[in-house]
Amino acid sequence: MQACWGRVNLRMRKDIGDAAWRHWIKPLRISRLEDGTLTLEAESTLARERVSSQYADRLRVISAAEFNDVSPSIRHVEVRLASNRARNGQPHRLSEQKQAPAAAHSAITGSSTEGRDDLMAGLDPRYTFANFVVGKPNELAFAVARRTAESEKVAFNPLFLYGGVGLGKTHLMHAIAWHIRQQSPSRKVLYLSAEKFMYRFVRALRFRDTMSFKEQFRSVDVLMIDDVQFISGKDSTQEEFFHTFNALVEDGRQVIISADKSPTDLEGMEERLRSRLGWGMVADIHPADYELRLGILQSKAEQAPVQIADKVLEFMAHRIVSNVRELEGALNRILAHAMLVGREITIESAAELLADLLRASSRQVSVDAIQKRVAAHYDVRVSEMFSARRSRDIARPRQVAMYLAKNLTSLSYPDIGRQFGGRDHTTVMHAVKTIESLSKSDGQFAEDVQLLKSILAG
Repeated sequence: MQACWGRVNLRMRKDIGDAAWRHWIKPLRISRLEDGTLTLEAESTLARERVSSQYADRLRVISAAEFNDVSPSIRHVEVRLASNRARNGQPHRLSEQKQAPAAAHSAITGSSTEGRDDLMAGLDPRYTFANFVVGKPNELAFAVARRTAESEKVAFNPLFLYGGVGLGKTHLMHAIAWHIRQQSPSRKVLYLSAEKFMYRFVRALRFRDTMSFKEQFRSVDVLMIDDVQFISGKDSTQEEFFHTFNALVEDGRQVIISADKSPTDLEGMEERLRSRLGWGMVADIHPADYELRLGILQSKAEQAPVQIADKVLEFMAHRIVSNVRELEGALNRILAHAMLVGREITIESAAELLADLLRASSRQVSVDAIQKRVAAHYDVRVSEMFSARRSRDIARPRQVAMYLAKNLTSLSYPDIGRQFGGRDHTTVMHAVKTIESLSKSDGQFAEDVQLLKSILAG
């Protein structure tokens, strides 16, 4: 059983990454295996809750596979508190738990054990600086976040990070908190969503306990509020936040804020508060470009238990452009299919699995766009598409471009020939037949052509 559990650990570590594995999976211990249920023991209520909510399917599927020789019918994995700390009764069955919404999380860390546990409950161990892929769209935000986390003194006050949904704001907020905790564990850090801030304030009003509320929020070294746009239009909450903000800044404490818009564009926010939010360093995160999207996919794929071909990752990076969260969700869908079905993922199967995300349009592609894309893919000049050169390294990309022009546009052979330097229609026909023949005999070549076709068709 220990050998089987060791293999489960190895696969989980590769699947979820070192940080998450060390925090949540490594400390687990086997209690027993009977009647198709593997029972594990956790060292704390927090650990039991997190494993139950976040790693349910992975543990159940991997354990069923790795324990097959010992018990071929594992149907459930249960997590209990270790016997010397049992205090909450019933175990939590992994297959029945749902992950709590991130918006409801809050975390506070200081020198106490309770503080550290609260931090772990609110912050995702996957969201560290080491796991953040940096590119031109986010390099400024990453740099100032890192500087703020590493500085013993207040670097920027406030630090205001903004950008659209799924671009990495929350990742950077969590990364700052993790870094401060590791570097300066004595500093008291409070991280929570603006929604949670409002909830606590309303609760304090209801129970006439505003003094305790003020003391809690104004005694921290670092206050981090995520998605501050949530309090737009909520006058009483804004009033309290304004005074909390001022008290901390005047006392030299660090304030870090995130939102979906810049301070000046936050509608429904008081002018004086918008002015305060823009006092320090304002850093925006732009939508990821192709290179950054591909880098993120490659980074995630390297940690996956199954291999995804580079061509598939390139296809996804070209076609899924909305935000990083959707991109990662698409990759998770691909990985789950590969693990559960056991078939190799191709560009065609990826397109089918992600049909609802891709929403491929039926727009006509111009010959000019085809020529530029093919030239870039094969690293030749666009002018070579019209030249008289017949060397293979030039002729083959030109033939591919002609083939794609015929498949992706409504132009006739003569029309296509005219757009390739006035070539005869028979030249275009020969090119189309040549590419079709090569695609049948050379799998790698066929994959290249399919990738180009999928990108252009999107």
